[in-house]
Parts: sequence; structure tokens; C-alpha cells
Amino acid sequence: MKVLLYSENMRFIKVSGLGRAIMHQKQALSECGIEHTDKPSDDGWDVVHINTYGLNSRRIAKKARKKGKAVVYHAHSTKEDFMDSFIGSNMFAGVFKKWIVSCYNLGDVIITPTEYSKSLLEGYGITKPIFAVSNGVRLDFFKKRAADREEFRKKFGYSDSDKVVIAVGLYLRRKGVLDFVELAKAMPDYKFIWFGKTPLFTVPHEIRKAVKTKLDNLCFAGYVQPDELKKAYAGCDAYIFPTHEETEGIVLLEALASKAPAIIRDIPAFSWLKDNEVYKAKDNEDFKHKIRALVEGELPSLADNGYNAVSDKDISLIGSQLINVYQTAQKEAEKNKKSAK
Repeated sequence: MKVLLYSENMRFIKVSGLGRAIMHQKQALSECGIEHTDKPSDDGWDVVHINTYGLNSRRIAKKARKKGKAVVYHAHSTKEDFMDSFIGSNMFAGVFKKWIVSCYNLGDVIITPTEYSKSLLEGYGITKPIFAVSNGVRLDFFKKRAADREEFRKKFGYSDSDKVVIAVGLYLRRKGVLDFVELAKAMPDYKFIWFGKTPLFTVPHEIRKAVKTKLDNLCFAGYVQPDELKKAYAGCDAYIFPTHEETEGIVLLEALASKAPAIIRDIPAFSWLKDNEVYKAKDNEDFKHKIRALVEGELPSLADNGYNAVSDKDISLIGSQLINVYQTAQKEAEKNKKSAK
């Protein structure tokens, strides 16, 4: 079996969670010994695994179907996580939903990261086989080194005694960037640093204003390479994920793999995590209370439990799941060819 991993505009998405997911797919298939390419012009591929939903992605899917090749469409996006993102996203959410449904239905089968996002797709009326396959995480990469904490704090000017809270994500309302700024204002004795960025011309004014907030204890560090992010997970006193909607959230998998002290928003997307595996907060007041309690040692660490919760999502295990999906897609494609005759 040879797989075409197709994605549009990688130069734009490579610093996003989607870009990380695509990289993980390549690593997973390589570890399983499955030949793959990202060039449609390459010969001999049997299955196309599509990660994006632009015009070229539709063209590739339709062309593959005409040739009788198996099409796997990866549903990374939903209407719910499109909303509260870029300028005009709420206005066009209905149109966006219709578009992605039409794209996903070009697949013989569909992959989505979690049972939660699978339930959303089923709610859209999609009847194609849908498989929940995690985007995965490289457990060995995120293992802490003794020097990580010191190197992280030295680079960003924090002392060993500073109480440092980190978050990771794009500059989007949905990701909780406004909440992060409000928490920094409410907790001046803590240092808040956000990793990740989005071109500011693509987001609403309130987000641009929030990112430019001037506080002594608030830093927007922009995008950093995975090596630096790993040190931040290891060197923080608390990692928070104030997102309001996700399909999975690769950064959360990374934080748990790093055994970072984690507090996440209590939303349906994270229902796969039990209360004894990670702390969950319902609003800013709850985040504030839990940050203080966790950092001050009033709440016990759940780091080991959180790590165990993602231990079955290692990239080395994801490859075999993808192969099973590809094999199912090939069977479905064969059925479709016979029914079309």
C-alpha cells in the first residue's frame, strides 16, 4: 500500500495544530513501514488521505474517486470550531458547514480526532463510516530533561521563584486568548506567557487589542519551535487551556505528555479525560482558584495520571490505526465501484 498524504497551503498551516497533525501522520506511517508521498504526481499510490478542504483538495478527491482509488477525508474542522475564530467566521459559519460536509462526503471513509468530533459530524447528517483516530503525540520527545526548566526561565527572563502560567494556541477568541489576558490582569503576582500566533489582520479588533495589552506580568511570545515549547511545558508552574471549542487539541496532548501541571476548560471535547487525570475549570474565576491552589500545593499533582491518559496516543500506536482505516477505505471504494456498474 502506498498513501498520498495531501494538504493544501502547507506553508501557511505548518505552524498550526493542523500542520502538526500532518507531520504526525507522516511519522506514524514511516514507523509502520508504509510508503507515502505528499505529491499527487507520484506514481503508484493506492489511497489518498486528504487533510484540507480547499478547491484543490476537492479536485484531488474527485479525481481519485474516478480512478477507483480509496479516499480518506480527515475532518479536522467543524462548524463549532470555525466560529469565534477569524474575521467574519460567525457570519459564514453556516456556509462553511455546508462546504466541509460536501468535502467530507467525497471520502469513502472519514477520520476525525475524537468521539466528540465524530458525534458532531454524525449530527450534520453524514452517513459515511467515521473513525475517531487521535492526532497523536510523540511521548519520548516530550520527556522532561533536568535542564529544561532553567533554560526556559533564563530565555524568557523568569526567576526560579516566579510563578509562571503558560498557554499555547492561535490568537483566537475560541482559544481563550481574551480569558488569558483577563486572568493576567486578575493575578498580577503570577507571570502569564502565551505561545503561538496568528496574523493580526485576520482576527477581530478585540483580539488585536488583547494581544497588544501592556502588563508587566503578560507576554505574547509568538511561535516557537517544538524544542522551546517542550522546555516551556517542563518549566512552567501551570499550563492552562482556556479554549472554548476543540476537535482534540494537540497542545493538550503535548502538555500531558510533558507531565505539565494542567488545567483545562470543562467542555465536551475533553470528556475523554477523567476528573482524576486533569483539572477542569468552568470559567475564569474557577481557573483563577485552581491555578493558585495547584501552584501553592493545595491541590495534588495529577501529572502522572494525565500522562497515563495520553499513553495510548503515542505516534507509534497511531500508524496501525491509520492502516486499518485505509484498508476499510479500500473495501468501501471497491463496493462503490461495484454499485456504480
